[in-house]
Parts: sequence; C-alpha cells; structure tokens
Amino acid sequence: MAANTTRLLLLGTVALFEPVNGYQIRRELMSWQVDRWANVNPGSIYHGLGSLVAAGLAVRHDLADGARDVAVYELTDDGHSEFRRLLADAIVTVNVFDRRDFHAAFGLLPLLAPEEAVELLDRRHATLAAAVTEVPVDTDPADHPHVPPHAIRGMALWGAEARAELGWLSDVVGDLRSGRLDITSNGWTPPADDPGHQMTADRERYREMIAMRRAQQEATSQ
Repeated sequence: MAANTTRLLLLGTVALFEPVNGYQIRRELMSWQVDRWANVNPGSIYHGLGSLVAAGLAVRHDLADGARDVAVYELTDDGHSEFRRLLADAIVTVNVFDRRDFHAAFGLLPLLAPEEAVELLDRRHATLAAAVTEVPVDTDPADHPHVPPHAIRGMALWGAEARAELGWLSDVVGDLRSGRLDITSNGWTPPADDPGHQMTADRERYREMIAMRRAQQEATSQ
C-alpha cells in the first residue's frame, strides 16, 4: 500500500510539472504534508525518483542551469500509462480502513478530464455504498456479548467514517457535474508568491535546454 501511494504521488507530481527538478518535486510534496498522512519521508523522494528512472517510467536529464547542475525529470510513455492506471485504481478501490491511496489520487484529480473524474468517483461511490452495509452501525456492546466491547466501538468508528465519506463523495460528484467544483486550471488562481510560478518559468527553460541537447546529440550521431 505505502509503495503504491509513494509511486502514485511521485508519478503524479512529475506529470503535473514536467520537466521538473528533484528539489521542486520534494518541495511540492512536502507542501502537501505527505510525510504526515502518506508516510513519505523527504529523504525517500530522491530514491523514489531514481526507482522510476530504473523502471523506465521516467527519464532523468542532468542539466547545467547557470552555475549549478540540476537533475530534471520527465515521464516516459510507460510512466504516463502507469500513472493513469494507479490513479484510476486508487480512486475506485475502496478500503474503509485505509484511505491514503485515495487521498493521494484526489490530490491529483486535476490531471483527469472532469467527465473522467466523475465516472471514476461514481464507481467509488457505488463500491463504498455496498461496503458500508458490512460495517456495524450498532454501538451497544450489550448486543454483542461475545465480542470485546471496545472492538465493537472501534468497528463503529470505521463505519461512521465510511458513511461520512459516502455523503462527502455524493456532494463532490454533484458539484463536479453541476460545474460548482472546477478542477481545471481555471478553477483557482495561485497567489503571486506561489512557488508554482517559478516552476512554470523553469519548465519552459528546461524544455528549451532538453530540446537543444537532443538536437546536439542528433547532429553528433549523423
């Protein structure tokens, strides 16, 4: 579970900002507080990026950016395919005891077209609606004499959380359908000091640098 969550977050962050350097990926994920809810430690991010490259899911470009050298990452076609697979699985797969994968996927929802997001969330809603019927509602330990009473209360908490998510999910899907929830780039305006503005400028510069390197490599090989 943790490995899939980490891979989904890394693939998704690269997909959001590529080409993007490793420090920017780390800073972005730390701003999402992934160390607190996804058990992704800052030091493991660079290792995870290396694993994506080794698996053929990402490409690393070592670029000279002024006076410093930077490692810049892009997803391969296989990386984009793996990201979309993990994203869809994390949305539609219901685990009432652990929602880390879904939280990661929901944070990456803007990478989906709104209609695709609605379709996947609808599927989750249907699965969750069936799952909540299997989690006890009754919290009276007297009705379960052969079960430790604190265990009954613990199961009831999971049930309450699942039902709360079901209501929340109904609202989210309804707002997506009506347009009240806009997950496109028009849905919000980042503040003037948002680091994303610098990432956008860097992205364009990295694209030019990568294109120049590829042209040089092609000229040398001819």
